[in-house]
Amino acid sequence: MPSFRFTANLIALSLAAAAVVATAAEPGDTRRFTAERVFDLEYGDDPQISPNGETIVYVRQSMDRLADRVRGDLWRIDVASGAHRPLVTGGASAGGPRWSPDGQRLLYTTSGKGGPELHVLYLDTGDSVSLAQFASGPRQATWSPDGQTIAFAMFIKGEAPRFATPPSAPEGAEWSEPVRVFDDITFRFDGQGYLQEGATHVFTIPADGGTPRQVTRGDADFGQPAWLGNGTLLVVGNPNDDRDVDPIEDDIFAVDLGSLELTRLTDRDGPDRSPLASPDGETIAYLGYDDELKSWQQTELYLMDADGGNPRRLAADFDREFSNLAWRSDGRALYALVEDAGDMRVVEVGLDGDVSTAVSGVGGTAIGRPYAGGAYSVSSARRPVIAYTMASPERPAEIAVANAGGDGRRLTRLNDDLLAHLDIARIEEIHVPSSHDGLEIEAWVALPPGFEKDGSHPMILEIHGGPFAMYGPTFSAEIQRYAAEGYVTVYTNPRGSSGYGEAFAQEIDLAYPGNDYDDLMSVVDHLVAEGYVDEERLFVTGGSGGGILTAWIVGKTDRFAAAASIKPVINWMTMALSADIAAFVKRHWIRAEPWEDPAAFLDRSPIMLVGNVTTPTLVMVGEEDWRTPTWEAEQFYTALKLRGVETALVRVPGASHYIAGRPSRLIAKTDNIMGWFGKFDSGR
Repeated sequence: MPSFRFTANLIALSLAAAAVVATAAEPGDTRRFTAERVFDLEYGDDPQISPNGETIVYVRQSMDRLADRVRGDLWRIDVASGAHRPLVTGGASAGGPRWSPDGQRLLYTTSGKGGPELHVLYLDTGDSVSLAQFASGPRQATWSPDGQTIAFAMFIKGEAPRFATPPSAPEGAEWSEPVRVFDDITFRFDGQGYLQEGATHVFTIPADGGTPRQVTRGDADFGQPAWLGNGTLLVVGNPNDDRDVDPIEDDIFAVDLGSLELTRLTDRDGPDRSPLASPDGETIAYLGYDDELKSWQQTELYLMDADGGNPRRLAADFDREFSNLAWRSDGRALYALVEDAGDMRVVEVGLDGDVSTAVSGVGGTAIGRPYAGGAYSVSSARRPVIAYTMASPERPAEIAVANAGGDGRRLTRLNDDLLAHLDIARIEEIHVPSSHDGLEIEAWVALPPGFEKDGSHPMILEIHGGPFAMYGPTFSAEIQRYAAEGYVTVYTNPRGSSGYGEAFAQEIDLAYPGNDYDDLMSVVDHLVAEGYVDEERLFVTGGSGGGILTAWIVGKTDRFAAAASIKPVINWMTMALSADIAAFVKRHWIRAEPWEDPAAFLDRSPIMLVGNVTTPTLVMVGEEDWRTPTWEAEQFYTALKLRGVETALVRVPGASHYIAGRPSRLIAKTDNIMGWFGKFDSGR
């Protein structure tokens, strides 16, 4: 995560050189998934099916080599024939397509040098109109039921606090920048940097363009607009006075667009969000839970009457978390996205609470590491048609279509021109009982091309972050790079992962890191015992929560030849007093005051195990990471240096917590890790 003295640039350059030696393709080796192939990848995202179920518009994501960015274009697919045509391409990156209720227009956003814009595309003529000039990026745009109005959320700049008025500088003078004053707990946020004073509010605008009208006000943020008829908006926010110290709290409000009167519809202690009105406007579906002050709780599905009365939980016996709600057009059922043991599914939830699978195998939009991530939409036709991102181990997300309960039909082949001509690692699923208590742990093994189970291969254990997240058997550029260089690469969902029920996730509540260490070592033991890998050539890495566990592992065992801890938490006390989610860490994760109970923070901190570490350990962090700030990794690096343990620090300029957010950074991250491992691999 951080770096210091010994010049980050020199370290980065030396490791990059090592990576080139370790990963350069042999002459004529054209079938390997080499580093530059990352720039050739494409994937489908955010597929939106037309109300009549005949057409899909989706975001075709590709890698812009010159800008070193992921960029989006809008493409259209005819469901019946599979005909695939460009719709909005060549200009600024486009995203967020949403059909008008009559299916004749398309709302979408662009993001380019001219700033963020909100557009409406008239499909009969092909004309596209920018709705207004926006001071900041419009988000969460949604059509009114009659198609006449669009609601969206947008940040409004406020007045920064100050205690003095500086004198005016003389003309031509070069004075320093004025001081910045903050009086909020969260004054910087990962991916955004130091925050401007202000709040996010909800606006409406005529669908044919005009002047945005602000419909919520005050110092608190409001967002997630959803329509309850044409004259009322549902919004989500937390105007409570203690909102800074209770960061997960949210309630649902109704806004009368005539009077702008705000009516609270939910008021429990806990988050209520993602409201969605039924087609007849009589019922509101929403997500939330009762806050029990735990590090993770499962998000449940609720219904309430349109006036906020009669709140009731739906599908209470279904032990998976709901997200991404959609109503069936007859109002008798809802659709939702769930994580389930490495798979993502769209489920149909009847109003009686019965849950059935509508589509499985959703995902493929997390390109770097094999996280669960995907999208879907449902037509409003009598027989619903579902458009979704189809996941597979061999390809990033493709666009597919299915009738509820039927088999999916893939409509795109975005990477066949590339990946069909490369040797892609085969993914094998395994299940291993934990040495701690026999709990079954699911894992996947990426086998290098030409793999033979002869016990000779090096192994990388790659650990996911979160830690409340889920890996699955989906395409991952990082995993494929490791395998392409001959590493058997194993990734797993230890206790604490989502997708296995609330009890499984809460196994690490107030115990992280903890017995998840035993889960990970049990998987490694299995691969060694079964002859997959050489016990003298074991390596370990992980990012964020996986970075914490990597640092914890080298403090517990010396069995790994080398380690790479990426953007870790090393000291829970400094994390709880400086990260962008500090209030959450203190209130929900540790549930103690650092000045009153330091042991609660330090007993689970890898910094306390530094005295045990002998494993050569690389640490890496983005220089603009405010989730696990640079000084977390710097503490580990400095401590290892003082201990005489081989270590190096890689700082990634300009990078937030999401280091691999740009293609070149994904390459730099993966290849520097392999360069470090290659330095300590006895078999190379």
